[in-house]
Amino acid sequence: MKVEMQLGSEKLSIETGKVAKQADGAVWVQYGGTVVLVTVVADDSEHDLDFFPLTVDYRERAYANGRIPTVYGRREPRPGTSEQLVARLIDHCIRPLFPKDFKAEVQILCNVYSSDGVHPADVPALIGTSAALAISDIPFNGPVAAVTVGKIEDRLIINPTYEELNASDMEIFVSGKADAVMSVEGGGHEIPEDEVIDTIITAHAEIKEIIKLQEGLAAGCSNTKRDYAAKSVESDLSTRVRNLATSRIRESIGMADKKSREDYLEQVQEEVLSEILEEVPEDVDPNATKDTISILSEIEKEEMRQAILTEGKRVDGRGVTDIRNISGEVSLLPYTHGSALFSRGQTQALCVTTLGTSGDEDVQRGLDGEARRSFFLHYNFPPFSTGEVKRMMGPGRREIGHGALAEKALEPVIPDKEEFHYTIRVVSEILESNASSSMATVCGATLALLDAGVPLKRAVAGIGVGLIKEGEQEAILTDMLGTEDFLGDMDFKVAGTTEGVTAVQMDIKIEGVTPELMRRAIHQAKEARLAVIEQMNAVIAQPRAELSPYAPRIHSIQIAQQKIKDLIGPRGKTVQGLQEETNTTINIEDDGTVEIAATSAEDVKNAEEKIRAITAMPEIGKEYTGKVVRTASFGAFVEILPGKDGLVHISQMGDGYVRRAEDVMQVGDEVTVRILTIDDQDRVDLALVAANGVPVEELNIESSDDREFSPREPRDGGRSNYRDNRDSRDYRDNRRGNDSRDRRGGNRYDQRDNREYRDRRSSPRLPKGRSR
Repeated sequence: MKVEMQLGSEKLSIETGKVAKQADGAVWVQYGGTVVLVTVVADDSEHDLDFFPLTVDYRERAYANGRIPTVYGRREPRPGTSEQLVARLIDHCIRPLFPKDFKAEVQILCNVYSSDGVHPADVPALIGTSAALAISDIPFNGPVAAVTVGKIEDRLIINPTYEELNASDMEIFVSGKADAVMSVEGGGHEIPEDEVIDTIITAHAEIKEIIKLQEGLAAGCSNTKRDYAAKSVESDLSTRVRNLATSRIRESIGMADKKSREDYLEQVQEEVLSEILEEVPEDVDPNATKDTISILSEIEKEEMRQAILTEGKRVDGRGVTDIRNISGEVSLLPYTHGSALFSRGQTQALCVTTLGTSGDEDVQRGLDGEARRSFFLHYNFPPFSTGEVKRMMGPGRREIGHGALAEKALEPVIPDKEEFHYTIRVVSEILESNASSSMATVCGATLALLDAGVPLKRAVAGIGVGLIKEGEQEAILTDMLGTEDFLGDMDFKVAGTTEGVTAVQMDIKIEGVTPELMRRAIHQAKEARLAVIEQMNAVIAQPRAELSPYAPRIHSIQIAQQKIKDLIGPRGKTVQGLQEETNTTINIEDDGTVEIAATSAEDVKNAEEKIRAITAMPEIGKEYTGKVVRTASFGAFVEILPGKDGLVHISQMGDGYVRRAEDVMQVGDEVTVRILTIDDQDRVDLALVAANGVPVEELNIESSDDREFSPREPRDGGRSNYRDNRDSRDYRDNRRGNDSRDRRGGNRYDQRDNREYRDRRSSPRLPKGRSR
């Protein structure tokens, strides 16, 4: 079965029943030339877990756009950053839509089998995930759909192409059901808050049409959803636990310190369990311990939410719009290029900025090709930040996602590479966490960038807002705590400047929120954000006037593209030797841009002089001092630049008659010459200015009154006219017949009889048509 619709600029098609028929649900999604196969499979047995075991994987095959993997073994490597971010997007959207009591393990695989290099595959993957779940027997409260919205010249674009995204002022990914928005992620160049919400409303209108398409597909498949066991707790046990614990848990509301509150609740749990398990062993339900802990968690959630909705009192005693205490400090680390410590309550981020060269740029490879990034941010979340013991491994999806969000928030204010020639890396080390560590990263990174002297356009701050909703009652919380995030209904992170929003991310635990509620939340976040920026400005408001003494000094120069090979040298020996000799780092771009970096300005200047000497191009009319590298019967060759010589014809060696070049100069002599001409084959004609420091006028050159035998007029600094005043076709033909190697050595002038040429120079020209 296959269904189709127009979505944006392309046709979206969803087909099932053709491939992967042993999966519980499988769909073949095509959008333009991009094809994604999505499969969903659920385990037959359910597990007694306190979480839903859902796995979402998104993979891009190299063959999708006609490539062979470049890694060792030529197999696709582990999922890259972009793949993990897409998988995270899908997970955030669909996880809340599974029934709370359904605990069978579910695996969702999204494989990109074809990419046209024009249309991203994230939206088709999300739509395919929902469609595959909708036609399967897996319980799912969908369908759900998504679109990406871009903006070019005040025009909103649904599902923009890669090229349109690069030119867009905004990129916002929105997912939702027919009646509500599920998740939002994206950013832009300081977008007004109301424009963000209007964009989400526009996206939601498209989402409704995609959902209708999926509903038609599901109706044609007509699969019956499987049954699952709804978990129930014995009513007597629930009553007893509530009588023992409710009043004690209520007393924890208002405890500001996270650890003290956790210790208190743990003590309550131990006491309640002790009383519950006092029963005679054979009368005790073997699941009593697990059920008791579950009931205690439910009581904590109920009491927290009730205190907020009825009293406006939060877990740590704040009001719903209050921000935790904020502090900041810069230049903590003496040998780094820029550092800052930002704290908001019990969330603390140490951010460090490092400045590098073009050679330090991050290279990312995706279905749209290779991209080089001169600004990137990495986020680390060690287990001690929450007082836990965990195995240390590489960055997971959470670390990658939080880092990407903070990077997106800062990107619009980072100066262009033409303005600030450095590659910029920011690392955020979370030292303490009690929610919104990604937004603390945004604030700390801003301070660290200013401390490093990076000329940011404006300061960026971030804040997280939450939601507690019970029926018609709802409360929006500014600057959430970890407990409020865990037991609440929404986590809406908003980052931006005083002028507008640069990044947003929304995750929910309920089945959607309305755009009107989001509008209230984003305006409440703006008030908090402006207050945070004010406090950040009190720490450091402007970038440092001077870079750290340990930061590289970078200078860029431009050389001719044909000189790049001379600067690199055979197997890179020339540029490597220069780097060692001058203690610099040299990066050479394909357009001839040469970037020189060193911690010493003197080293940069020294390297620049040497590079200019190697890559200098001869200029007509300019004088050069060089060495005579070879003489011939008709003149001498002088090396005017490294690897570049020119010809001084004997007629250009003085105003008098010169019989032999050796009468004026010898191989190895240092002479000053002026460039007369450069022909289209890059051959240079020179005129002698001085030999061994002696000007031409003072050289002992034999004079001649017979101007017929010395056709050259007195030197006037212009182009020689000897070729115009005599028949020198043989001479020119001989020169054209020699390549640069012939001119430097083994020239044909020395390898054949040139008597005819010399005889013609020493005798009058004959009338045309006559011979000797």
